[in-house]
Amino acid sequence: MDGDTVTLFLCGDVMLARGVDQILPHPGDPELREPYIRDSRAYVELAEEKNGPIPRPVDFSWPWGDALAVLDEAAPDARVVNLETSVTAGGEAAPGKSLHYRMNPANLPCLSAARPDVCVLANNHVLDSGPDGLEDTLDCLAGAGLQVAGAGRDLTAARRPAVVPARAGRRILVFAFGTPSSGIPRRWAATDDRPGVDLVPELTDAGAAAIAGRVRQIKRPGDIAVASVHWGGNWGYDIPSDQIRFAHALIDGGVDLVHGHSSHHPRPAEVHRGKLILYGCGDLIDDYEGITGYERYRDDLRLLHLVRVAAHTGRLVELRMVPLQSRRMRLRHATHRDTEWLGGTLDRVCVRLGTRVEVSHDAPYDVLTLRHR
Repeated sequence: MDGDTVTLFLCGDVMLARGVDQILPHPGDPELREPYIRDSRAYVELAEEKNGPIPRPVDFSWPWGDALAVLDEAAPDARVVNLETSVTAGGEAAPGKSLHYRMNPANLPCLSAARPDVCVLANNHVLDSGPDGLEDTLDCLAGAGLQVAGAGRDLTAARRPAVVPARAGRRILVFAFGTPSSGIPRRWAATDDRPGVDLVPELTDAGAAAIAGRVRQIKRPGDIAVASVHWGGNWGYDIPSDQIRFAHALIDGGVDLVHGHSSHHPRPAEVHRGKLILYGCGDLIDDYEGITGYERYRDDLRLLHLVRVAAHTGRLVELRMVPLQSRRMRLRHATHRDTEWLGGTLDRVCVRLGTRVEVSHDAPYDVLTLRHR
């Protein structure tokens, strides 16, 4: 932070379960209850069939690959990830779900390798191992010194923002919540006497006003308030009108940045009243490499979002996005050709929201930059 600006690293889903968990030093129980795959190691085999052998075990930093050097160079004031898995060796598989993600707590150093300041937990996989699994997750992350937002042992805890100290007494506040449209079961909603996620049942003006009201109660002059929301489906570039209205209402109510996630690929970004809205950051780490069916979206291409905002106002100064590609369950810099494809695609879908995406092939890696009116 240079005194006048604050830099944040934001990303979408970080899924360290299943196949990723199996290649790390302490693989957990590989058994799955999925309709077609019953062993997590099958996802490793699918990835190897597509892109070549993966050494086992890999070191804890392997899945992050080239991302770690980029983050070290950027030196963001806060690193915020959506952790889309439970962290437990126990718990009971949540009923009514076909996919259950959990990582062995002994592999938690893989998450710590990226030094996240905040792990957002308001998503559709954090309770895959039931309430006991959520309790384990909270304990494990706290034991590793990692802050959480969006889920907790009761509603008050689930709504409590993570607070990241910054210079000159400033703070970065991360409020997190999710919606049923992302696949979060309504029964996962935290209550006064039940652990769970902060679930927003519908994207209404009243719901946005309630969140903005909680932000204003806590936010002090000089603070940057982030609303991190898990919403929407996995595929497609169209942004539903209710998401746009809700995001605008959050900004109008005092939020400085909307951090959206759930989609498996990056979605459009918008600037409203000078402040950034990321409608979908796309996945960052997962074991989906060998899964087919949606190749046209190029979900193998991932983005590191480096957001610089004015320290006193929260207005967007710069959004730089570093394209990466997942190969052999490891992030590597995208090729110039892939960067051009991703930049061109995002530019085309962003224009309807009044933004454009520019591509630059600066050494040592390519960068996408958001432009707005």
